[in-house]
Amino acid sequence: MRKTEIRFLLMTSAAAAALTTVSPAVAQTAAKPAAQAKTAEVEEVVVTARRREENLKDVPIAITVFSAEKMAQAGVQNITDLQKSAPNLTLQVARGSNSTTTAFIRGIGQQDPLWGFEPGVGLYVDDVYVARPQGAVIDIYNVDHIEVLRGPQGSLYGRNTIGGAVKYVTARLPEAPALDAKVQYGSYNERDLTLTGSMPLGDVFKIGAGFERSVHDGYGKDLLTGADNYNKDVTAERVSLEWRPSDKVFVRLSGDNFLDKSNSRVGHREIPGDALASKTGSVPVTSDPFDNYSGMSPKNKVWNNGYTALAQYEATDAWTFKSISALRRGTTLTNIDFAAVPNPELQVPGRYYDHQFTQEFQGLYTGARLKGVFGVFYLDGLAGGDADTILGNAGLTLNFSGKAKTQSWAGFGDFSYDLSDRLQVSLGGRWTTDRREGSVYRIYETGLGSPQFGGPGKLLQVRTNYTNTHTFEKFTPHASVNYKLTSDVSTYASYSEGFKSGGFDMRGDAFLTPQTSNGYGPEFVKSYELGLKGSFLDHRLDVSAAAFYADYTDLQVTIQTPATPPAVGIASVVENAGQSTIDGFELEAHARPGGPFSANLSVGLADANFDHTPLLAASNIRVFQNTPKWTGYFQLVYVAPEPVLNGKLSANASASYRSKTYQYAFPIPQIDQPAYTLFDANIVWTSNSDRWRVGLHGLNLGDEHYRVGGYNLPGLTFGNTLTAFYGNPRTVLLSLEMKY
Repeated sequence: MRKTEIRFLLMTSAAAAALTTVSPAVAQTAAKPAAQAKTAEVEEVVVTARRREENLKDVPIAITVFSAEKMAQAGVQNITDLQKSAPNLTLQVARGSNSTTTAFIRGIGQQDPLWGFEPGVGLYVDDVYVARPQGAVIDIYNVDHIEVLRGPQGSLYGRNTIGGAVKYVTARLPEAPALDAKVQYGSYNERDLTLTGSMPLGDVFKIGAGFERSVHDGYGKDLLTGADNYNKDVTAERVSLEWRPSDKVFVRLSGDNFLDKSNSRVGHREIPGDALASKTGSVPVTSDPFDNYSGMSPKNKVWNNGYTALAQYEATDAWTFKSISALRRGTTLTNIDFAAVPNPELQVPGRYYDHQFTQEFQGLYTGARLKGVFGVFYLDGLAGGDADTILGNAGLTLNFSGKAKTQSWAGFGDFSYDLSDRLQVSLGGRWTTDRREGSVYRIYETGLGSPQFGGPGKLLQVRTNYTNTHTFEKFTPHASVNYKLTSDVSTYASYSEGFKSGGFDMRGDAFLTPQTSNGYGPEFVKSYELGLKGSFLDHRLDVSAAAFYADYTDLQVTIQTPATPPAVGIASVVENAGQSTIDGFELEAHARPGGPFSANLSVGLADANFDHTPLLAASNIRVFQNTPKWTGYFQLVYVAPEPVLNGKLSANASASYRSKTYQYAFPIPQIDQPAYTLFDANIVWTSNSDRWRVGLHGLNLGDEHYRVGGYNLPGLTFGNTLTAFYGNPRTVLLSLEMKY
């Protein structure tokens, strides 16, 4: 028996022992009079993780829920802030960008945001799958709540979500006219304006709109040009129209637009640049991790927009049918200085584009004992682009371009049946067929910069030129058993499988690695989970706990190595890196002991190990990227028992912890991030009428410098590159909000 299997059995035994231990206390609590059980405030959390409204305690899924109010009190600015408090979640800004996401859940995700690769964590905005990570760092506005679902969710969601899902749910339009205006000012000259509003148009129509403008100066500078580094310049809009001609029919048309003109981020050199990097000698390591000596133009533009049509028909009390149609498009124009030195040793201007059409039909059934969802899903997507790799010391440019087409068809369903008032079983499954077509063109050119980007480059050699197609099919089942120990406490066990289709490496060099034209294969995961959810101590303590074990095979890993002389540049190889196992647990708790104080706690363990890696390295030196073994969060909340200035005053302080994190599939001490802790504090006053709100938010109060990404590129025609990208420094924000 393998070490990880023994560990999982031990966790299972511990969970069973814990249930046995708490059972007498649970029974005692259940026997108390109802009036006594309500001495503490009971918070009913409703989620739609299984495509229907359910109490969080009754859902046999490991899930973290963030309400709009909870995020406002914690000073959450965008979805990357959620990683502080959700266990085993990595949700960060990708290297070199301001609005591209890097997302991992329980060790499964997508490291490389290049077109052609698919995310392992699905992002859904109002049940619409967002296929590309560019522009996916969504600021928090016009939101009802966000759900983070851990583990495969293929039997419930339109697109396969092998690692988990982040579900962003916008607020429905209210019955009466409404206006919400919020302004913020803070560190680094941050200026934010958010406006949302709606009004009815007659008896059956409502119209709503939202606008956001968010800017701040750079956290650092290019010390050669004075250009801002890590600045922000984002504009976003959203418009929706709702039509409800009867109680049975609901239609919503919505459109959104996102524009990010922030500068491309330049990484911090963790080692000095060599003498070739600058005419005046080597490039020093700057004392401020947000400063650099690049000199490259930071021009950057990310534009996304989308249109969605939701139609819902409640045919009977038991049957509801939905259609979700969506069209999304995006374009990215960027400049990335990989080497972060004055000379163009390794500069990469690039263009990305994508568009996707998705169509999903759902049927939802709610009977006395049987409940569930089934549906079909179709995706037609295209992602492509081109980029230069300018090798200034060699006088050469590597240009690669290409596109990846995806057509996906899927049927899915998940039904639960109440065998008794206490026992529920669920069965589900998904059949997926993905047709992937990749076209890759890679060339060497003399001169610095190809004509596509205004350079003088002339063709020297074609390295890659192919178009290939693969079809991937897979059935992934799901099963769970949920048992209510009492009306307030339930436990569950589940098994689910996940699948992410293969594809083609858009950087592949077929001259050096001919196998790249064959593409790479799909990933698979088999996940086992035990969970406990409930309220204890007269509803003063809410607990959600889960132990999991995942058998993760054929994961897609990108390896970039310098070309072998006489060739120059970087060769990219995507391999399916054998077999691995991930086990761990998650604990979330909310305590209301009485009086003005309450507390929130979360702890996550993800012990991820490679068991077998057939191609490039022994398993004992391979590591999981963006997967700290431990994550932890503690928040203490104070609510003033008496009104303050005719309003409600609350304050909270929190600490979030992440253990050592690796940036690549191999340890690189210079850019891997050691364990660190972030401290936040917030004070919020809300008028008794709920019309006015004032908040003071301090984030990363210890001004911790922590890496969230990096580049490791040992060079032959350029100096060795070890650069790192850092999370936000200490910031303080003052916010003022008015609701009408």
